[in-house]
Amino acid sequence: MNEVKRIGVLTSGGDAPGMNAAVRAVVRTAIANGIECVGIRRGWQGLINSDFVKLTSISVGHILSRGGTILFTARSDDFMTESGRQKAVATCKMLGLNAIVAIGGDGTFRGALELSRLGIPVVGIPATIDNDVGCTNYTIGFDTACNTAIECIDKLRDTMQSHERCSVVEVMGRNAGFLALYVGIAVGATAVLVPEHEVDFQRDVVERIQDSRLAGNTHFMIVVAEGAGSAVEIGKKLHEAIGIEPRVTVLGHLQRGGSPTGRDRETATRMGYYAVKALAEGRGNRIIATQEGGIVEIPIEEALQRTKKLQMDRYVIMETMQIGGIR
Repeated sequence: MNEVKRIGVLTSGGDAPGMNAAVRAVVRTAIANGIECVGIRRGWQGLINSDFVKLTSISVGHILSRGGTILFTARSDDFMTESGRQKAVATCKMLGLNAIVAIGGDGTFRGALELSRLGIPVVGIPATIDNDVGCTNYTIGFDTACNTAIECIDKLRDTMQSHERCSVVEVMGRNAGFLALYVGIAVGATAVLVPEHEVDFQRDVVERIQDSRLAGNTHFMIVVAEGAGSAVEIGKKLHEAIGIEPRVTVLGHLQRGGSPTGRDRETATRMGYYAVKALAEGRGNRIIATQEGGIVEIPIEEALQRTKKLQMDRYVIMETMQIGGIR
């Protein structure tokens, strides 16, 4: 690999709190190593359209605590075509970019792999609130999303308790239940529904509410990952099964926003630092990941083949905490 003199950095896919902290770390680490940094706005589509901004140490000041991403983000159908990728390569050549740091999830990394095969070294940084990237223990944004959901549910519980009601709360997680299970344990949910665990509605929801009521509880909290079913439909089924009228709350994109937690800021900063270090030392086509508390580099091809299973021991712990029916 030739000496790296100028790199691009982009954020792609769904936004996640902490992306800005990663951008800041990439820029400042690059500058410290004598490397210029260009921000690519709107992800891979921005690389195709040559949508860029010069980044300096000053321009990334005061973004550490900001949610979202100052580079904006988008999904790109054009980048999935050969002609679109060739336009992206042309932009890299025109701007004199020797490499790219791509911040996002598996979809972003699949794009990174395709670009790397065309001769542009890419290093990926995992950022998604779902924490479902198989090659890493942790993804930027997960902790913030969990804390946002926990805060909202704690407030809902206050009013549910006052009115002796049942609340069904839908959190994000189309294909993974990491967020729902973590939040469910943290708020003492009556039941948690996740895509990885086949739902027996009578056993997993109805009977738990009945047991909780017999134990003296008068309010109930059901947390459901969006991939495990619609909170609205679950509410209807509960009404039909036991006559209660649940209040349904879909947290939606609220979970993506807000100032990142300390964990997300610190993890994003470390990942950004090691991403630039890898490129500066001639190692491209890598994903920066966390393993056993440390930072590791994994080849993109290998990283995309890895999967992550929900820790079912946590599901057992959640069920155990419901013994007696009282939060």
